[in-house]
Amino acid sequence: MSTIRLDKYLADAGSGTRSEIKSDIKKGKVLVNQVTATRPEQKIDPDTDVIQYDNRLIRFAPYEYYILNKPAGYVSATKDNTAPTVLSLMESPRKDLFPVGRLDKDTEGLLLITNDGALAHRLLSPRHHVDKTYYVIVDGIVDETDIHAFANGLSIGDEDLDVALPARLIVLKTDQSEKKLSYVSVTIQEGKFHQVKRMFQALGKKVLYLKRIRFGSLSLPDDLPSGEYRELTEDEILLLKKLSFTD
Repeated sequence: MSTIRLDKYLADAGSGTRSEIKSDIKKGKVLVNQVTATRPEQKIDPDTDVIQYDNRLIRFAPYEYYILNKPAGYVSATKDNTAPTVLSLMESPRKDLFPVGRLDKDTEGLLLITNDGALAHRLLSPRHHVDKTYYVIVDGIVDETDIHAFANGLSIGDEDLDVALPARLIVLKTDQSEKKLSYVSVTIQEGKFHQVKRMFQALGKKVLYLKRIRFGSLSLPDDLPSGEYRELTEDEILLLKKLSFTD
């Protein structure tokens, strides 16, 4: 890793604000390789230098990656004045984390959280065709006509101005009783506003429940409870990076 300012490194690691850290450096509370630091602008190499702040060893990875099982009622944003954000579910001290893409407030399931902007951009870029799979409960019976409509692409906007690209719709089971419900999976490669809901709406059907179960090479773990998160494994990170570089 290239060198970085000492105060920025500590701030990015969640040790405090830049002003607080600068003050503490001047007070002699920060050591670099067992030597008291005196300048906030001192350059350090996080890969080789040992940083101690107020008698605590600071270890800081430049990028972090988490998988979160998003519950309904949370907004996929870093800040919001109307509802709690997905980041409020996490205890990480980092201030630069963000969700990759968005899930609607009432949508549940897999959400990737990171501070790797380059990877997020590649994963969300339409040219990389990254699959996003959802488990959906639909009011009404989904049949072969609907499957073909999804496969051919659907107009989901006014006057055919907004068209969803071809998507894969699989019927898992149907409830033919008075409820008339369909349990399906939908795989898309876009992220238009309310896309899955609007696709079914275009066919005269209503989505009752929506949960993302797969994003690219990541699958939602069965043992990850709603509202909980965990760090990605090295293999999971590697697969995501390989996927994002695939045309």
